[in-house]
Amino acid sequence: MQIGPRYKKARYLGIPVFRKTQTQKYALRAERKTKKGRGRGGKSEFGRQMLEKQKARYSYGVSAGQFANYVKAALRMSGDNAKNLLGLLEGRLDNVIVRAGFAPTRSASRQMVSHGHILVNGDIVNIPSYQVRIGDKLSIREGSRNKGLWTKLDEEIKSVKTAPWIKVDIDKKEIVIAGEPAADSDDLLFDIGSVLEFYTR
Repeated sequence: MQIGPRYKKARYLGIPVFRKTQTQKYALRAERKTKKGRGRGGKSEFGRQMLEKQKARYSYGVSAGQFANYVKAALRMSGDNAKNLLGLLEGRLDNVIVRAGFAPTRSASRQMVSHGHILVNGDIVNIPSYQVRIGDKLSIREGSRNKGLWTKLDEEIKSVKTAPWIKVDIDKKEIVIAGEPAADSDDLLFDIGSVLEFYTR
């Protein structure tokens, strides 16, 4: 997905959607902005919903068309629309790689998947949007384990808080999908209700 300058996009959205790509710079500016008491003017309801949609889309690194398709799929499913949508987004293979701590950002995890470094149940899957299922076992391809991408994995993963539906075996460099993909509400950078309102207004 073509996103342009990441810091500027994060500044516009008002949240650090690209995780480690601009955290220090973003945090310093956000702190100065808070002290000065400056902020954006009031938005219309449509504008607020649009902004939340953009936050959600960039949080998961998907295009506008992809995101709209996820929303349509969630609305067709039975049950809670918000949980359905978050389940589809969280269930993306590139997202799981990040959630498990095997990649620092979604763009990095997308590259790992696209380059064939990740196995799902023993087979190479190079589609970042691939939907994982309960029982799936994800691992790093044997020939890729010594690459620079994962030289510090054992140490870095200690600081990662994994979701309860993801089980990580760091010795085997494996991830097991132990439950239905779901987002932790405390980890969301956007209002999922406003996102759905945007598409169902």
